[in-house]
Order: sequence, then C-alpha cells, then structure tokens
Amino acid sequence: MKGLAGLALFTATLLALASPAGAQGTPRGGNATSPAAGPNPYAQRFATLCAACHGANGRSDMPGTPALAGQHSFYAITQLFLFRERRRSNEAMTAVAKPMSDADLQGFANFIGTLPPVLAPPPATPPDAARMKKGAELAQQHKCLFCHGADFAGGQQVPRIAGQREDYLQMTLRGFKSGERPGYTMAMGEAVNRVTPDELDTLAYYAARFPGAVAASDK
Repeated sequence: MKGLAGLALFTATLLALASPAGAQGTPRGGNATSPAAGPNPYAQRFATLCAACHGANGRSDMPGTPALAGQHSFYAITQLFLFRERRRSNEAMTAVAKPMSDADLQGFANFIGTLPPVLAPPPATPPDAARMKKGAELAQQHKCLFCHGADFAGGQQVPRIAGQREDYLQMTLRGFKSGERPGYTMAMGEAVNRVTPDELDTLAYYAARFPGAVAASDK
C-alpha cells in the first residue's frame, strides 16, 4: 500500500477490526471479566501467549520489551496488525501474530486495553534534574504533547509513553528517525526528523521518568 490511497485503506481496515460490534473487554482499569458474559477468553490466552515476555500485568523486566499496561486497544490492534502483515520487523512478534484471525487481533487488543498502567520500580538514584528539564523543553519544542497528551497517556492509535521502558523508547525513537520503524502515519517520522540522536535519548529518558506518570497511573 502506497500513498494516500494506501493509508486510507489501512485506516479503514483498522477501524473495521476495532469496531465495537465484536468488542470484548472493558475500559482501561476495568475488570477483564463480566458476570454476564463470563471470563474473557483473551485474558487466559494473554497469560499463555504474551505474559512470558510482556508480564502477567502487562509490564516485564525483559530488556527491550515494551510495557503494554495502560496502552489503548486501538493502538494495540494497530501494532498487532502491522506485525501480522509483516509491516513491522520483529520475528518473535510476527510469529505470534501471523496465525491470528481478525477476531483474535480485536480480542487481544481489547484485553490489553483493560490493563491499567503499571510503573517500573523507582530507580535507586533520583532522575537527573538537568536532563529532565531538557527533556521537558524538547517535548514542548517538538510538540510531543500535542499527540501524546499533557500527561503522555496517549489516546486511540497514539501510545501511552509515560513510564514506558527507557530502552524501548530509545530504540523506537531511533527507529522512527532511521525509517526502520513504520508509523501509523508519517507524523512520527516527520517529528523526529530534525531531532539529534542525543536529543532522542533525552526524550526517552524524560518520558520513562515522566513526573506525571504516578498521578496518571492512579486514574
């Protein structure tokens, strides 16, 4: 798929997959089970298929593995779709997503959307104040808050980055800059185009330690 026509088709496909008509799960922070509908089958499938890497609560200590806790279902289904269609390069995730039906993509994404944010344990040393200040300035300068929100909680197809793993954020930002990481739109590639690698690392440092992450996780 290329150009605007390809993007329109991609968007329409994702909207169809994410349609509430077949939705399972509850809003973020809710219970993954319903007395009327019974247990969500994707809760058990997540525990069996995903938790070994991503953690039972959506956050693991495995290097380079993103926290899924607190992510939006539309963002989750977008990424699963990209992995299934091999538009994102990750052999492990491609192997997981390849056999998934459209209903599976929706079911897993909706379950992920129920996982509340989970923060990493506080570091042994407090954040570097100068680097945090620089990160905040860069976030304002490059309009990170415009899409990711003032609390960095994201929304719809925009991921939550507050409290995300620093190594994963660093890898992702560099991937957008190099073009190795595909985006839902061209927005991220354009946003990081004029940001230096050192500045990208500072943004990753800042977002991983975002001062509003604790308050946001209590919502």
